[in-house]
This record gives sequence, C-alpha cells and structure tokens, in this order.
Amino acid sequence: MIVVALCSGGLEKLVSNEIRKFTGDFRIIDSGFGKVRFETNLRGVYYALLSFRAVDRLLLEAAYFPASDFDELFEGTRAVAWEDYIPKGMGLAVDKVRSNHSRLAAETAIQAIVHKAAAERLCKHYSQNRLTESGETVELRVYIEKDQAQILIDLCGSPLFKRGYRIEGGTAPLRESTAAALLLQSLWRRKYPLYDPFCGSGTIVIEAALFAWDIAPGLLGRRFALSALAIACEKTENDVRRELSERIDTSKIIQIYGSDSDSGVVETAKTNLSRILNSLSGMGDAGVKPPPPNCKPKLWWRKMEEAKAPADDGYIITNPPYGIRLLDKEGAEAVYRSMAVLKHNFPRWKINVLSAHAGFEAFFGSNASRCKKITAGASETYFYEYDFVERKAEHIQNSKNAQNRRDMQNTHDTYDTQNRRDIRGRNAVKKSDIIYTW
Repeated sequence: MIVVALCSGGLEKLVSNEIRKFTGDFRIIDSGFGKVRFETNLRGVYYALLSFRAVDRLLLEAAYFPASDFDELFEGTRAVAWEDYIPKGMGLAVDKVRSNHSRLAAETAIQAIVHKAAAERLCKHYSQNRLTESGETVELRVYIEKDQAQILIDLCGSPLFKRGYRIEGGTAPLRESTAAALLLQSLWRRKYPLYDPFCGSGTIVIEAALFAWDIAPGLLGRRFALSALAIACEKTENDVRRELSERIDTSKIIQIYGSDSDSGVVETAKTNLSRILNSLSGMGDAGVKPPPPNCKPKLWWRKMEEAKAPADDGYIITNPPYGIRLLDKEGAEAVYRSMAVLKHNFPRWKINVLSAHAGFEAFFGSNASRCKKITAGASETYFYEYDFVERKAEHIQNSKNAQNRRDMQNTHDTYDTQNRRDIRGRNAVKKSDIIYTW
C-alpha cells in the first residue's frame, strides 16, 4: 500500500523521521511540500493512524497515472478496482481537487469526471443504477501535477489533529499536530521540565504529557474512516491498539507546567486534561493506570511576567498571541517586548516560540539560534528556537579556559621537550669525543 501523509509545510523532514522510527513496515518513497509518500502494509496503516503525532491526515493512493486530457483521466479512474476499497452501500464524494502545471486545470470538471468514472465502475460491479447518497461516504482527493493524476482515498475522517480531548478550544486554538511538532522540533525529552507561559486551552502541555507517557494520540477513543472500507481488518486494528496500549507508562515522573493570564482558558485547559485522564481510566483492561498526583501536568492562572523557572534548566515551548485573532498587531508586539523577561526568569532554559510575526526577534530583543517556517493552509508561522543563554556563555568561557590550559600545557611541554633535546645533544657530543679519543 502506498500512503500519503499530509502535514504543515516545513515539517516534511520531521514527519519523515516519525515514519522512519517504525522500522520494518515502512519505506519512504518521496516527499514534497506538506506531504510525505511512503509504502507500508495494513498493519502499518493502523500504526500510522494511531501513532503519528505531527501528521494532519493520511490518504491511501488508489491510482497514479498520466492524465493530459479528460479521456485519460476518465479511463485511468475507471480502471481502478474501486470495489476492492469501497463496499456496497457506501456513497462516494470527490472532496478536493488540486491541479498544478498541468493541461487539466478546471478543478470542477476534474471533480465531475473522476466521480463519474468511479461511480460507473462501482455501479456495474454491484449491479446498481446509482450510488447511495445517504449513509457513510468515501471521500476521494485528486491531485494532478505535471499531467500526472494521483487519486487518493481518505483514511481518517476527521483530521488526525482532532484528538478528541479538546472540545472547547479557546479563541485561537493551536492545532494538536502542530503542538506535537513543536515538541519534536525542539528535541524536548520527558526528563527535562517544560513550561508554557501562554498555555491557553492547554494543547502544548497536553501533547507533551501524551508524548511523555508514550500515549499514541489515536488511542483516545476516536474512529477512523478506514474502518468502513473493504480493506479494513478489525483484528489487525485491535492487535495494534493493544500493542500500543501496552507501551503506555503513566508512572514516569514528569515536570510539565502551563499558565495563562486568562483564568477562564486555564479552567478549559484543566477540563481538556481531565478528558485525557478519563480516557486512561477507560483503558484499565489493557493494564493502563491513571498517573499519580506527582506525575500529572500542573496548570494555574499566572501572568507571563510573573512566571518563574520551576527548575534550574528546561524548555519553554509556547505560542503567544499573533495579533490576528487575539489582540491587534500592536498589542501582540507589546507582548513580544514583555516576553524578554523570560530570559531573566528562566536564565538556563531553552526558549521556543511559535509566532506568525516575522519580526518577533526584534521585539524579543534577541536573534534566534534557529528559525523554521511552518505553513498550515494560508497561515504562515515561524518557530524561533533560542538556546540556553547562560549555559552557552558558560560553555564559551569554559572552552576559553580549557584552551588556555591547553596552550599553557603545550608551552610547558614544548619547553621540556627542547630542554631534553639540548641535554641529549650535549651528551652526544661528549660521548663522540670520548669515542674518537679512544
């Protein structure tokens, strides 16, 4: 099976690394802007649906063929064995069409042709006059790139970033998959403390907890569109779910904190976190236990300026207001200026900030160690990563001290070596005089 993983633009390498983590059943074929194409089996598809954190959607490639005109598009679509994927009684919809650098550019016409060709094949196979228009529907996507048509079947239903725990998302919620991507991009690990001073509805905090507890995000009670397809296998899905559930370990001590100046969204964050904990209670048959009190994320009301480091070092990963849906541009810029206090209150921490403002660094007062552009639909954001400021300075000073010690030792060694050479030289002369005298 060939599967296409859709993600935010700029995260292709990160998603490729997620795929490579599952050795054996996965082979990456290629990647493009906002997508990674890979080969796997049905078991691998279930693993991907349940486990991938930074992926927005998974699509099964049903066909890939030349389509320079509508006749080729129709015949190529009709040649697909749709009955192998779509059972009798299901409807069919062409959800999205994209054409780029191709002679076929009329997306509405492409949509109609693909639907007609697939429906004709299915109706003939199932001896029907027309496909049902009620009940469950299989969604197709058509991408035509340089006269090559790619027809894809949606495996997800609702996007994978809709984990199910965030019913109330706040005014400008961050996608769960994007929050997970920030954690992976920053190289945060559960042994380090994590703090989000703009936690909002708690997305970064909760995704960090899922990561720390080894909870596959797809285990949180959601259903996938794959379950309705003819290729679905309930036994395989249950086996994968059981295997992933056995990996969960909520006994690990974690130091994950979140705060916000809006007490209302903090309560929302606590409610969202409680849904995760309730989901864990429902996994008791798999041996999953709720985390003890010292292993749960901490959420509280607090202004960003008042946030203090709960440990000597750690990671700040946060998503402050953009100035788009929260505040205006000037208001957001004022927040960015005030965020400079984090460098003082968290002196040995790595600071990671997602912002839609391309000039964030100027207002924050420091140039980022790294900056990655992340594009989700029409939204362009930037992930600014700042290394440990004091630790970096200490490292530089320690490096200078070490170099000074090495220089002094080298000078001393050179002096000793030259002295030994001089002594050996003088002794050699005296010895030769004695030899020649004899």
